[in-house]
Amino acid sequence: QVQFVESGGGLVQPGGSLRLSCAASGIIFSISKMGWYRQAPGKPRELVATITSNYITNSADSVKGRFTISRDNAKNTVYLEMNSLKPEDTAVYYCNAVRADGGTRYNSWGQGTQVTVSS
Repeated sequence: QVQFVESGGGLVQPGGSLRLSCAASGIIFSISKMGWYRQAPGKPRELVATITSNYITNSADSVKGRFTISRDNAKNTVYLEMNSLKPEDTAVYYCNAVRADGGTRYNSWGQGTQVTVSS
């Protein structure tokens, strides 16, 4: 059974930092391309950052230079280090595996973790 458990969100002031974690189970994590997604109220879910099985990373222009994705295969966990946070980063953040064509690999989603950036 595929399962993703996200954690680490919270309320932070603009310019602050957070580190999100996502523990995956039921997948062969070490060979999976992983991604962080976010969904703001009234907006579709968007892909924020990805990391391949050989640690090649990519990120959306809106977060480039501020967010860093990493992974620990021994812990089946993917991380998202978020710095210089802005109010527009407010969203629920999710992780999932990413297909070669860029689509989401699994239909199963975790509960997500809420990130709120506000003064």
